[in-house]
Amino acid sequence: GSMEPGFQRGDLLLLTLPKNEPVAINDICVFKLPGRDIPIVHRVLKIHENESGKEFILTKGDNNPRDDRVLYDRGQMWINKEHIVGKVKGFLPYVGMVTILMNDYAWMKYAILGVLGLFILVHRE
Repeated sequence: GSMEPGFQRGDLLLLTLPKNEPVAINDICVFKLPGRDIPIVHRVLKIHENESGKEFILTKGDNNPRDDRVLYDRGQMWINKEHIVGKVKGFLPYVGMVTILMNDYAWMKYAILGVLGLFILVHRE
């Protein structure tokens, strides 16, 4: 993925919401672009502040050769702080693989439910 080797597909990210917290260069942020369903997790590469004090942010995936301008809307050079959903404060390796597997393989949901049901039946008092 675009954030390897730091994060792998399936890692569960622990986030904070930076409403009043400043965003800094090298912060790893989760942001959502208008018209896109899936949030993106990338590092803050540059921050630009205009004359009125509004911040504009440029991001990049650690494993990507170039910045994220190709992901933004045509002609858009920066994202706004309002696009940021959270800042990554930690992660749990591979914990999210359960949900990925259940989404990729529908039968996995039923298998897990069956195992849990069997476990409950066997361990009843």
